[in-house]
Parts: sequence; C-alpha cells; structure tokens
Amino acid sequence: MNRTELLEIISNDENSGVEFKRDDEHPESLATEIAAMLNMEGGYILLGVEYDGSVSGLSRERTEAEEWTMHVARDRVLPSVIPYWETLEWEPGIIVGVISLPADAPDKPYKAKRGKSWVTRIRAGTTTRDATREEEERLYQQSGRLQYGLKPVPGAALDTLDRRRLRDYFVRVLEGDVPTDDDDDQWQQLLCNLDMATTPAGRIAATIDGMLLFGENPKRFLPQSGVRAVCYPGEEPDYATRADEYLKGPLVPLGTRDGTIIEPGIVDMAWDFVRRNTAPSARLEGARRIDRWDYPEEAVREAMANALVHRDYSIAGTDIMLAIFSDRLEILSPGRLPNTVTVDGMKLGMRYARNQTLVNVMRDYGYVDARGMGVRNKIIPAMKTHNGTEPDLVEEESRFIVRLWKDAKTIHEP
Repeated sequence: MNRTELLEIISNDENSGVEFKRDDEHPESLATEIAAMLNMEGGYILLGVEYDGSVSGLSRERTEAEEWTMHVARDRVLPSVIPYWETLEWEPGIIVGVISLPADAPDKPYKAKRGKSWVTRIRAGTTTRDATREEEERLYQQSGRLQYGLKPVPGAALDTLDRRRLRDYFVRVLEGDVPTDDDDDQWQQLLCNLDMATTPAGRIAATIDGMLLFGENPKRFLPQSGVRAVCYPGEEPDYATRADEYLKGPLVPLGTRDGTIIEPGIVDMAWDFVRRNTAPSARLEGARRIDRWDYPEEAVREAMANALVHRDYSIAGTDIMLAIFSDRLEILSPGRLPNTVTVDGMKLGMRYARNQTLVNVMRDYGYVDARGMGVRNKIIPAMKTHNGTEPDLVEEESRFIVRLWKDAKTIHEP
C-alpha cells in the first residue's frame, strides 16, 4: 500500500472492510476487529487513525506497535493468525500502521478473547457484534469444518423418509438391493452408512440431506426446502403476477424401471413451471413440428439443480426463487458461494460442493454434471447455442443469481 491508496481508504471512511483505531486501546478491542474481519471478507485495520478519520499516528515506536499487534493476533485470536503488517508515513513524524486481513481466511470461525471466554464476532457495516448461533454455523460450514446436511432433523424418525423413493434409488438408479420393508435394522444401517440418517443419543433420525432428498414432507421439517416460482408480466417484480406457486417435495423423483417419472422431484417441477409459463415457438422439420422454448431445458435444469444442491440450507426463512420475466429467467439461491469459489472460477470449471451428499445423489440421477462443471459444460454452452447469449452469474451479499436471457436483443447494459 502507498500513501495515495491510504488516503483514498481513509477518505471513504469506515465500512465493512475498514476500521480506524488507536494503538493504545485495550488488546481485546483489536482482537475483536481482527476476528470479525477474518470471519467476513477481510479488510484493513488502520492504527493511528481516529474515529473521525483524522490521522494522529502511532503512539508507539514502529517495532513496538508491530510486536503489540502480533501479540494480540497470536494470543487473543483463536485460531491464532499472523496478519500482514506495514507502516506508512502520513506526514513527517506521523506514522500509520496498516493491518491487512485476507478475504479467504481458511479457519473460520475466528474467535476473540473476552475475559476468560472466546467469542465469535462478525462485522456488519461499521459495527462489530457477536455472531448468532446460525451465523456461527455458517462460518463453520464455509471452512468445511461442519457439514450442515449431516445434522439430524429433530423429530424425523425413519418413517418420515419416503421408502418408495429410497427403494427406487437403490434398485433402479444404483441397480442394487434393498432390505425388506419390515427389516428396519437393515434400513437403518444402510441409511446411516450413506449419511441419510444418523443416531444422535442412540435414536434414529433423518439427516437434513436425507430429508431434502427423500422426505415424505420435507417442508414440514425444513421450511426453507422449497422453491418459490413466480412469473411476472414485465421486466421487473410486481404485485401482479401471471403465476405464483410454491414447489415443494423431495429433490428426487419416483420412477419406474423404464425411467418413466411417476412423481416428480423439484427439478422436474421447476422445468414444468417454466414450460407452462413461457410460449414456445415452432418450426417444421419435414412433417414434424419442433417446439423451441424460450430457454433451453438443459440450462434450466442444470441451473435449478445447482441451486438446490449448493444453496446454504442453514439460512432459514427464505427459499430458492425461480422468477420468469418478459425478458429473462432468474434463479436466486440463498447464501454466498462457498469457501474460495468465485464466479470466474465457476466459468473456468472450478469444482465445489457445499452439500456433498446432495451432489452425489443428484449426480446419480443425472441432474447435475457428473464432472462437477455444469456451469462451464452445460449452462453456458446451452445458452450460446440456443440464442447466442451468455448467462449472468451474480454474487451478492446474501445470495447467488443465475440469469438466463430470453433473447440477445433484450439484454440490458449495466
């Protein structure tokens, strides 16, 4: 960092990634900000800058300020960290200490020492606060130290899973064998081995993944398990809708031996909603009529399947949204991209899985790309072949959006 960059940061005031702080505050105060920024998107802590943005400079010698910072980061942050440290001369004799914290810190959640306790802290704008239980769980999940889908669903015994769909999966899809219907012990062992069930405190319960995939009524136990599907008449959301449905049920379908679907899963429901609420064009090939939908089936199915298997299910109270507008189709998935995944990485074929069990099973059914590169190998090529457009992949603070354009002429310049 140079003085010009420092001046620009200070002139933009404090925000989610910038904190002004004196270097003579209590060590707990610095530890709190270090942990909070590591738990979010990283940033800068500027020592020697007052809360109003005026620069007072370090009150300690440079080496002493560095030692104090490293001591705090080592002994008052858990797990301990070694932040990047540098000093810049603001004016002759006035020095600013810059602590740089990375956006992709691998060991979330980071905790700050408070008295004899360790507390998870997060940054919300210019405010640092204690993380809620749900926020702390998401931080564990981001670091890969907690697989949310393996948690038991309270009150969901073995009979809350659809035995018909389970049998269909093991026999038709995997071409294997299953226990008899009355052999609960063998079913329990089979489902626990595949992380569809677990035995907390010695009692069998469906896991979150098992309920999402094969539950008789997933929404009863997991209100965030469905898809809100809406069709608007124009280019913006409106109270007036052409269709507004809630798609609910297990992720996987129930089929016959020849592959005919008897009861659809949510991916099939979503494609059916798109078909019913878009108008296909038609052309003749010889004597045969060929329908061309507004959006290619392969791209819609892959995008919806990706949303279902990769969404952050620890975020309750919000659903995946499937929205059809006059010029585009959007699939909005709650939660940020997991770990170090980026939009550019997805386009290049970067593999990732927030919910590995969901990915494995949906891959067995053919709903997601077997190589884990559905964006690169299916969605983007399908849209380019269909109408020459490329989908928009947009990461926002609390959700991820896949946007498919109906026609190249309708794309809006940003």
